[in-house]
Amino acid sequence: MQLAIPPGEEPRAEGFYAGLLGLRSVEKPLQLRHLGGLWFECTEDGVQLHLGVEEPFRPAKKAHVAIVVEDLLRAEQSLAAAGHPIVVDTQLEGYRPYYTEDPFGNRMEILAEEPGLGTT
Repeated sequence: MQLAIPPGEEPRAEGFYAGLLGLRSVEKPLQLRHLGGLWFECTEDGVQLHLGVEEPFRPAKKAHVAIVVEDLLRAEQSLAAAGHPIVVDTQLEGYRPYYTEDPFGNRMEILAEEPGLGTT
């Protein structure tokens, strides 16, 4: 998965993705470091989120990544306290999702599995 970030915004991205969402930073291969951006590991089985520098930058407003968290309420409270929007959605069978934005305006879906939860 990849999202774009503006040039020079790696520190802010690190604070959001690692600090706020708790994703684990992964070192980019040496031959790619000159391009900027960051990589994060999202799951124990190696699924990664790559943040690439794009100029001119345009945030993804419809396309998005979905991140499954263990504690949906805690993630929601942390995001809201940091000033990120929370838009509740109930479209997925067995999940309670909401949408937010990273510091650059990229749309993100945050969800947690809830067995027995139906759609509304």
